Amino acid sequence: MKQLKSGQSKGGVRWRLVLASTTMLFVELALIRWAGANVVHLSYFSNFILLGSFLGIGIGFLLPAQGGQWLKRWTPVPLALLIILVREFPVQVRQSSNEVIYFTAVKTTGLPEWVTLPAIFLLTAVIMAGIGKITADLFRQLPSLDAYRYDLLGSITGSASFALLSWLRAPSVVWGVLAAAALLVLGGRRNTLRYGIPLTAMVAALFMETITTGISWSPYYKLEVQPAPTTTRTYYISANGVQHQSTAPLPVLMRQDSPYRTAYDETPRNPHRRVLIIGAGNGNDVAVALAHGAERVDAVEIDPRLQEIGAQLHPARPYDNPRVHVHINDGRAFLERTKTKYDLVVLALPDSLTLVSGASNLRLESYLFTKQAFEAARDHLEPDGAFAMYNYYRKSWLVDRFAGTLDEVYGHAPCLTTFKRTAAVLVAGMTPADQSCQRVWQASGAVPAAATDDRPFPYLLHRSIPTLYLGALGGILLVTVLSVRLTGVSVRKTFRYIDMFLLGAAFLLLETKNVIGFALYFGTTWLVNALVFLGVLLAVLAAVEVRRRLRRVNQPLLQLLLFGSLAVAWLVPAQAVLSLPFAGRLAAAIALAFAPIFCANLIFSDRLASAPDPTSAFGANLLGAMTGGAIEYLALVTGYHALLLIVAALYLGACVAMRFTGRGPGAQAPRVPDATVRAKT
Repeated sequence: MKQLKSGQSKGGVRWRLVLASTTMLFVELALIRWAGANVVHLSYFSNFILLGSFLGIGIGFLLPAQGGQWLKRWTPVPLALLIILVREFPVQVRQSSNEVIYFTAVKTTGLPEWVTLPAIFLLTAVIMAGIGKITADLFRQLPSLDAYRYDLLGSITGSASFALLSWLRAPSVVWGVLAAAALLVLGGRRNTLRYGIPLTAMVAALFMETITTGISWSPYYKLEVQPAPTTTRTYYISANGVQHQSTAPLPVLMRQDSPYRTAYDETPRNPHRRVLIIGAGNGNDVAVALAHGAERVDAVEIDPRLQEIGAQLHPARPYDNPRVHVHINDGRAFLERTKTKYDLVVLALPDSLTLVSGASNLRLESYLFTKQAFEAARDHLEPDGAFAMYNYYRKSWLVDRFAGTLDEVYGHAPCLTTFKRTAAVLVAGMTPADQSCQRVWQASGAVPAAATDDRPFPYLLHRSIPTLYLGALGGILLVTVLSVRLTGVSVRKTFRYIDMFLLGAAFLLLETKNVIGFALYFGTTWLVNALVFLGVLLAVLAAVEVRRRLRRVNQPLLQLLLFGSLAVAWLVPAQAVLSLPFAGRLAAAIALAFAPIFCANLIFSDRLASAPDPTSAFGANLLGAMTGGAIEYLALVTGYHALLLIVAALYLGACVAMRFTGRGPGAQAPRVPDATVRAKT
């Protein structure tokens, strides 16, 4: 066993390691949520904070035991600096691009994204490097698998804690207080003053944000409600700093020039008895459906706080009507589960301003706009029913993409009605007789291919990686190289753990693929996302517990099981899983997702147990995870299913590399699970 620091028992090190790991993941999740809510448009690039976190934590683990102590002493300073700078000097990520659409309603100001994103990335990396260094110094005082076990317990605690706060809709000051308390404990008495001043400043800044009139938090956004200065609107609702919705009296919604009534005007023979509204929001569309005589309205809204605001403030009080049935759920998930047939299905402005956590390009509404989603909506229509969708689409090619997909799904061109500010309404009846168009859609140019469940990127014009992303990733690569050099991390020392690096890259991609899969099967809600991450951590912990109880492992057998489980996941189509009833779908999704993770982490745990320097090995693994996060952008070209091929290639590379590190098939396995070498402390 490794030597413990003076005055510390093994039990004391274990609980401090759990606390450090809890803090590390909690702060990472909080930074992703808070920065995305306050840096306008950063919520479209939240993966960059994740990559910055991996870089910082990786450096913290790769630094030698006596190196980088200044990071530990000054850990709270960059954290407070980031919070205060963002609060006092708001910045934006420029959203203009000819290759991808960002929904927004603000003028672009601030520095360009190639300055803003690397700056936020670097600050995040420094913050997480400090917490990572604290964790690493505790990690190296325990046997490798013992340390990894308690690190995972901390990660599970941090993830569950933040999920609980999301469920409670706790404001940002609560996140700050909890993080500050944990850091004060980890800093010890000697650092109380050094930690206390910046942490107090951070909590004060978050407190000022929390007490701002009209501010509240949902599981997805920071929401701000303000009375409208005009008589036509009653309240404006901003999400993450962008004007998102507004409530309006019924006479305004029913005006001749209102897009809200177009679906009803263009389906005059439709009885409109049963109406499904996806993206019900504050209730405008619900009020219009009721005004047209709907006997039942199923109002689906993913954000519970947005729906509550509408229930409290909408002047028509639509949610008080007994004919309205509210469903807080993802729209695609609702379509996959419900058996109800509708006269009219409406996609009502379902544009989110954020990404699914852990997925670099999947927005909350992405799976609503695929060809398969349009087919699912069609399958829930009565024989004389109709489908409608509308938004401020920004680009004519996006209208053509959606209209072309409807043409393909329904077998005829939909109605197209345009309004000012690039607003458009598309209406498709089950037959041409079920729609009454003033104007039938005609393509304005080459019609872009439909988005699919495998490539759910409706706002991306071409099958390519936008130069916006390539530039930002290039900036991150430059910052990464400079950071590794400036912190004195030994590249040669890290290179001997190239297999751990490849395992980290493969694991991050595999985790992302699972997040995407569960989002398709069960919805893009925050709860599904949180449960997937907890499931991944529990699968990893189960692999560690199994490895700790084995005297030897059969590496060839483990590798065969890993590649076999990946092959099964590749061969089973997503539509086959979607066609199953809920219980069967859940069982299939769990088996397909977690079997490869379990096998891969048995291999990883065995390699970690035999590593001469487990802390450096773990750091190399984290840098590999960061690389995997960057590789994920290839899905924009290949689709998500092809990521499994990249995962298999990375795992194959790791297995080959293990032969050169002495832990490949046929190598002598460690005699005891916690085989480690003594390290100077």
